[in-house]
Amino acid sequence: MATDPIFQPLKFRNLTIKNRVLRSNISGRFDNYDGSGSQTRINWELKFARGAVGAVLSSFVSVAIRGRIMPNYATIDRDDRIPFWRELGRQVHELDCKYILQLSHAGRQRDMQGIEFAHVKGLSSTDQPEPLNGFECERMTLKQIKETVDAFAAGARRARQAGLDGVELHGANGYLITQFLSSAINDRKDKYGGALRNRARFVIEIVEAIRKEVGDDFHLQVKLSSTEFHNALSPREPPGNTLQDSIPIAQWLEEAGVDALHISSGSAFPHPKNPPGEFPVAEALETYDVMLSSGTNTLRNYLMLRSAPLAALYQKAWNQARGDVIEGINLPDARAIKQVVSIPVICTGGFQTASVIRRALKKGDCDAVSIARPLVANNDLVKMFAEGLDQAPRPCTYCNKCLVNALENPVGCYEQSRFDSREQMIDQILSVFQPAPFA
Repeated sequence: MATDPIFQPLKFRNLTIKNRVLRSNISGRFDNYDGSGSQTRINWELKFARGAVGAVLSSFVSVAIRGRIMPNYATIDRDDRIPFWRELGRQVHELDCKYILQLSHAGRQRDMQGIEFAHVKGLSSTDQPEPLNGFECERMTLKQIKETVDAFAAGARRARQAGLDGVELHGANGYLITQFLSSAINDRKDKYGGALRNRARFVIEIVEAIRKEVGDDFHLQVKLSSTEFHNALSPREPPGNTLQDSIPIAQWLEEAGVDALHISSGSAFPHPKNPPGEFPVAEALETYDVMLSSGTNTLRNYLMLRSAPLAALYQKAWNQARGDVIEGINLPDARAIKQVVSIPVICTGGFQTASVIRRALKKGDCDAVSIARPLVANNDLVKMFAEGLDQAPRPCTYCNKCLVNALENPVGCYEQSRFDSREQMIDQILSVFQPAPFA
């Protein structure tokens, strides 16, 4: 381990983590409906801290109630949220692990509305609905943009007051910052639309506001979809931002005061490129119904999935758009961005093999990797690497059943072939509820 690049500390400008593996942003509906945190959320994050990752990236913590993807996700939209995040961070720190809070806003990409904004459209850079599910939205006014920039800055302040180790802006995978950055989504005619620098204005203003609010000595990173592949499932759609667009964006973010970049892909979530793997039609049918009232296309999609021939066509299109690479799918883009910035670059994309990660680090493709699903399958994967294993005995199958189950079931591994019995699988899924929130 003394010479293994996976286990070398990674030094950011204001933060050091003990190794080169971060738990990527993944979670479920573990919290209270109103956005207050729960013991279950703490239990979930501690699974990975015990598994020896260098840092945990929280999953989608909204800076405003109108910007959450669905109810039952913890938010950081007001000061009374601070004590919960402080306690979560304290417990993660006891396990020699850092905790980075992901500041997020869904924009138009809201899977389910809460009662606070029922029948109210999402906010976006555009007034055009999201193409797959038909999530409707309204074009943000300049006043709403300013309020949202301030909300991100206030979220960063609360994270710092909670004693957390840093924040990440979710600027990837189709959420609000992507909706401004994307040439395929942003159709504004004002100073926030048109030219690339104008489309990047929103996220740069957020970075500047955060730095003004918390200073220069608090860790701040940005997650970017370096290539959007917006037309992956519909050739009628424009392709969106390419790597050549993202390279100057990365440089502008570094100039604005960002400490690291986290490279992903795709202009929506889920997307064939993120998370790469199968589209589980049967499991999706069991959970997608909870979204039927969320968008104008959701009923159409549900009926399509119920038709075996149409579902097979969709699955084929998904696999063709995904391509052959799963593990390390974003490494070429991460390497290109790393060559033009001086700050660390983190790469996500199906990692679960020590030799693959080691090779990427040695080649200089990235400075660290982030992992989601394979760590859900094997919470102690990093410990396995430390013991000399190249891969877990029962690796993640990239089936994406965990993804579609998250709409209405606890997040966990739902691939029964990885367990000795269905009972063992269920025990693993429900383990997140222990310890219970009261004695």
